[in-house]
Amino acid sequence: MATEHVDVLIVGAGLSGIGAACHLRQRCPGRTFAILESRDAIGGTWDLFRYPGVRSDSDMFTLGYSFSPWTETKAMADGDSIREYVRRTARAFGVDRHVRFHHKVVAAEWSSADAAWTVTVERSDPEAGPAPDSVVTVALTCSFLYVCSGYYRYDKGYTPPFAGVDDFAGRVVHPQHWPDDLDYTGKRVVVIGSGATAVTLVPAMAETAAHVTMVQRSPSYVMSLPAYDVIAEKLMGKVPGRFLFPALRWKNVLGQMLAYQLSRRAPKVMKALLRKGVLRHAPVGYDVDTHFAPTYEPWDQRMCFVPDGDLFAALRSGRASVVTGTIERFTTQGLRMTTGEELEADLIVTATGLNLLPVGGMALTVDGRGVKLGDTVAYKGMMLSGVPNFVMTVGYTNASWTLKADLVAGYVCRLLNHMAAHGYQVVTPVLTDLEVDTVPLIDLTSGYVLRSIDALPKQGPAAPWRLHQNYPKDVLMLRHGPVDDDVRFDRVVTRTTQGVGHQPA
Repeated sequence: MATEHVDVLIVGAGLSGIGAACHLRQRCPGRTFAILESRDAIGGTWDLFRYPGVRSDSDMFTLGYSFSPWTETKAMADGDSIREYVRRTARAFGVDRHVRFHHKVVAAEWSSADAAWTVTVERSDPEAGPAPDSVVTVALTCSFLYVCSGYYRYDKGYTPPFAGVDDFAGRVVHPQHWPDDLDYTGKRVVVIGSGATAVTLVPAMAETAAHVTMVQRSPSYVMSLPAYDVIAEKLMGKVPGRFLFPALRWKNVLGQMLAYQLSRRAPKVMKALLRKGVLRHAPVGYDVDTHFAPTYEPWDQRMCFVPDGDLFAALRSGRASVVTGTIERFTTQGLRMTTGEELEADLIVTATGLNLLPVGGMALTVDGRGVKLGDTVAYKGMMLSGVPNFVMTVGYTNASWTLKADLVAGYVCRLLNHMAAHGYQVVTPVLTDLEVDTVPLIDLTSGYVLRSIDALPKQGPAAPWRLHQNYPKDVLMLRHGPVDDDVRFDRVVTRTTQGVGHQPA
């Protein structure tokens, strides 16, 4: 039986994958494509995460798609609303019927002889249960492989080793896999962590729990932002959407950029502003310098945003508290800190981070040679040196993921159309200076990044081998810049029984 072939194979049906497919439908209507999704639903992160209070950690006017704007006034939306927004967009653009669920990509092999990728997929049958024969290995081929699977592992969150965890008489839960049957009403809860997940969980759980304690080894920067966009509230219904939504998007982009640039160029000023904001919302006399004054500079790690200061409201109410220090061990009744302080708990939530898994963990091979991602250099933050017809989506660390995903999808369409217009079948980024100084692709000092830094592609010192954390610059480069810089194009000129001949452009 012949192997199925599509022009573009998209891996992942989350925000990035659905956006990529919508761009292809609009701008490359002649291209065939399929979307492979390892899980059973559209939505990616927003379908996976179901913990209390799950919401966006950036505003929806930039997290939403440029071609399908977020039309509500609530800027920091809950997970259910975001999941439905992604699914609604998929239906509206007719890409939902191109999604194949329970298809996990495990390997992809590029053949220059065939000018195609052969993609190995494990297709599971959810009705057959976990039996080995419920998983069937199938193969597809594609001309262009487009990975939109994010960069973290879906099936397992990160939990550091804790001494005595088996001694704890209560329940231990990681928020990435929140149980449907978990009832914490009237319970004493400890949340371990200080990142975006922890600061979301604490106020949400404090509404019904007896008490919630956030235990952090070290603080994070926390900023309160309005849950609703005041300008959007005033102008929706009065200004046509084709003008309003791009304006709201750029307003928020520029605001994000201003805060980021101030953080990097004048960190003392930014720290003072952040401290002032915490003092304004925290309980009177609260020890801000212990619990909300990190030792690192702003944006060395991701900033935590809380809508309408809900975390601080929980602290003021007395239903939540923060303990900063090192955990010595779990005990039967809860946790013991190295200071000797005992924290009693019925439930402990380990909001301790992610495990990185670039390109969904698939094994990449080019003409029989295995590709080690850590040895490659990223071209325009999305393609890999020496790897033909391949794109991966990596969003911003200092702004909404979708801003970059949208630009990447638009660039891919421009690139495909350029290749079709000139009769090219193959495009390969070529790094001519093999001794170029490189730095990590993701410029954060967060634990989840540092734990897997060697598994990520590198980036060079300058464009097009540098990933900008700057949306306007990337608009110029990806939306309006050339598509033929530092790449080699090839044409398929002959087909023989031995394979396909290539002629460099």
